[in-house]
Amino acid sequence: MIKMCGTEEACKKCKGRYCAGKASIFSILEEPQLKEITDNITRKTYKKGEIIFFEGDISDKLHVINHGKIKIFKYTKEGKEQILYILSNGDFLGDLSLLKKDEFKFNAEALEDVSLCQLTKDDFDDIVMKNPEIALKILEVLYERIYKLENLIQSLSTKDIESRISGLLLSFIKDFGVPQDNDVKLEIPLSREDMANYIGVTRETISRKLNSMQEDGILELVGNKTIIIKDLEYLEGLN
Repeated sequence: MIKMCGTEEACKKCKGRYCAGKASIFSILEEPQLKEITDNITRKTYKKGEIIFFEGDISDKLHVINHGKIKIFKYTKEGKEQILYILSNGDFLGDLSLLKKDEFKFNAEALEDVSLCQLTKDDFDDIVMKNPEIALKILEVLYERIYKLENLIQSLSTKDIESRISGLLLSFIKDFGVPQDNDVKLEIPLSREDMANYIGVTRETISRKLNSMQEDGILELVGNKTIIIKDLEYLEGLN
């Protein structure tokens, strides 16, 4: 079983082997290939709230998330933050730079303390030349991210607020939900402000809607980060 090294000290000991194996694009590789990646990986940690890179920075590395969650976002013309997606353990950043060295088209911020394993484009190109099947795995991941962005655009342009909120909760349930008796426990990786930015509403609106859904018995709010989903079918019916 592949383990993940969470702390910086543990990350130094494992020297990138486990986060390389965790990444979906490397899941098809055998031990010798993973060792080659290990030999070229560097490690870096970021504190909660720290910017990992800005839109416009040169994208010349593959970043594999060893531990933690990262939000990917852009700023609108009005200066408002628009979240595109949330990445977590085993996900990678810098996907388009793997095809062509370019500038980042978005920003990345640590939602919690994060440890990354990094691989330069030159090293990655060499690995892909030796293991071309990795390119197919990259296409699979890119397809999934494009699909999520298309759903986000559709939601922002055609759905009412309650449907947007339910869609957001369903996506979090898929990624972070934990079954609990007849309910689903959901540890939200975002603040209320971030949730609002994700679906294009105000913080006050999303707080009011969540409270209303709690009164209707659809969910239960436990503090600012935990939501117990009581009526999953209702949420699914809105999407």
